[in-house]
Amino acid sequence: MADENRNEQNENSENKNDEYKNEQKRNGWFILAIISSAVYLIWRIFFTIPWRAGFLQTAAGILLVLAETVTTLGMMELMLSRMKSREYEIPFPDAAESQFPDIDVLIATHNESADLLYKTINACTFLEYPDPEKVHIYVCDDGDREEIRELSEHLKVGYLGMSDNRHAKSGNYNHALSLTTSPLVATFDADMIPRRTFLMRTVPYFLIREKRIGLVQTPQSFYNQDLFQFNLFSEKDIPNEQDFFSREINVLRNATNTAAYTGSNTVILRDALEEIGGFPYDTVTEDFEVSLRLQKAGYITYATTEVLASGLSTTTVSSMIGQRIRWARGVIQSIQNTNAVFTGDLPFAARMSYLNAYLYWWSFLCRMIFILAPILFALVGFRLVECGFWELLLFWLPSHLSFRVAMGYLSTNIRNMRWSQIVDTILAPYLILPVLLESLGIHQKTFKVTDKKKERVRTASWQYLIPHGILIFLTVVAAIHFIRGKYGMALVYSSVILFWLGYNLTALLYAGFFMLGRESRRISDRIGAEEPAELWWKGEYRKGRTIDVSEEGIALRLADMIPSKKGDPLRIIVSSAYYRAVLKGICVYSRKEKAGGEAQIVKPGAGKAGFLTAVVYPEEENSRRNWLQIIHDREHSLPREIDPWMTIYDELCRNIRMRWQRR
Repeated sequence: MADENRNEQNENSENKNDEYKNEQKRNGWFILAIISSAVYLIWRIFFTIPWRAGFLQTAAGILLVLAETVTTLGMMELMLSRMKSREYEIPFPDAAESQFPDIDVLIATHNESADLLYKTINACTFLEYPDPEKVHIYVCDDGDREEIRELSEHLKVGYLGMSDNRHAKSGNYNHALSLTTSPLVATFDADMIPRRTFLMRTVPYFLIREKRIGLVQTPQSFYNQDLFQFNLFSEKDIPNEQDFFSREINVLRNATNTAAYTGSNTVILRDALEEIGGFPYDTVTEDFEVSLRLQKAGYITYATTEVLASGLSTTTVSSMIGQRIRWARGVIQSIQNTNAVFTGDLPFAARMSYLNAYLYWWSFLCRMIFILAPILFALVGFRLVECGFWELLLFWLPSHLSFRVAMGYLSTNIRNMRWSQIVDTILAPYLILPVLLESLGIHQKTFKVTDKKKERVRTASWQYLIPHGILIFLTVVAAIHFIRGKYGMALVYSSVILFWLGYNLTALLYAGFFMLGRESRRISDRIGAEEPAELWWKGEYRKGRTIDVSEEGIALRLADMIPSKKGDPLRIIVSSAYYRAVLKGICVYSRKEKAGGEAQIVKPGAGKAGFLTAVVYPEEENSRRNWLQIIHDREHSLPREIDPWMTIYDELCRNIRMRWQRR
């Protein structure tokens, strides 16, 4: 026993040493990137602006320097936060079950369907808590719809209806707060399905006496493929685009106590909410402003990394762009409303974090400047930078390379620098004007619920492709024009411009493919799940395991295959550690394995291991509720990190190949 303990201690010590070495290496790259980037910016600002080239070129040169400065300073702030983030981690606390207080679980809805709400309400009824009587679930419906009232009664939860939607989600929640009394409040959007452990993994933070916790935010996660994954055929290779903010950026902001409330999957202290006057009305992102006001009032807003709820990502380009415009305008509104950058109620580090949050929304203008700058130089000789080739390499190359490496350490492989630029390129043409208008005080006042309805259509968005198409054309023409007649050392001296033209063209091609869309053939998304299953077919019984599950169907692996064919009726029971569902099914496809792993269509004869897919529907109400929990009360099967073996050019080639095959 003593030897085992000693070995365990040695192993823990080695792990800590390795972790310390990795941190030192990471911080070393951060420091190198910050220093080299600072040197580069000083050189750019003081020595490369084309002051003698005329007003237009000088103004454009200044704009390019500003774009580089904004982008670089934003990343520097995140690197500094990452370097000190460990100091601000709050270990998950132990808490006696008797300490858990009453909590109101509020589900906000405006015009979402009853079918969508059913899944969220159902999951809330399965939430674990030491005393279930202390959990009070309410559907907050500012549409005052009779069908939602009946659904709430059917699932035995409270219903708080109101007909006035004048103050949108803020008015809905404030109305609910006026009718409830629990010391803690959990908020969920209509599509966000919590896991049964949600309360057990969030409420204990509020029981830490020495911490003034006002809000605990868990990541926004999604069980369906987002548009970046789906439209770009990358659902197996890249995480959800919003994972970078929810699981990385927002957690980094714990270091400056600027973690944002993102509107759902959250627990809030009621006293803190009442102290700041409830949910604000004068912004279209009331959630972001709530967290900011809590921080000004001296409360900690803490973001965790553990995914405890999942919902629906937007499924059309128009709804996604509308959502991002609302976020952009709302963040700017809230920063202006609270004077977050200049207020004395926040420490300097927090104010700088909010300055970075504000400047982030200008990064889309920066991306357009980065795309247009080499085009203008290559096509018409429009000079934005005044320097020699070797001088440029001396100052730019070390900064660029160290920055790329540092970006890899900044994120736990959720996002890399290249994918960030692809996302920014896709969104850039549509966010520049809203950000400019909002910054000038021309506010968006109306709140529009994001449409997440999925349809079986090709989601090509030709009107959104126009600006990217123009930029692709200009980039190609610029590259051809610039390289024409050059050879030998002339090509070497032209390499930086050609590099940026090719670099930008890759991102623009991704934007083009993104807007072309991809046909969606399923309403329900498949979720990988391995659970015990029992199957009956024509009086025969088999045991197996699920491969994936969805609200419409199931895929099974059977050790002893049955000779079923398409259209055969089935009865299937799926069980997990907490749920059991009885399903009726119709066989869609079946095959059995051959030696060597090959497969063939099932025919009558000796049984072998095989696979079967079926359309399924629950036998009765209790099975429906359990089946939904089997599907959704789990970690989703979409990627959590970028596939390191897939290069950006592999992805691009796959897009071309897949679209050619499906034409």
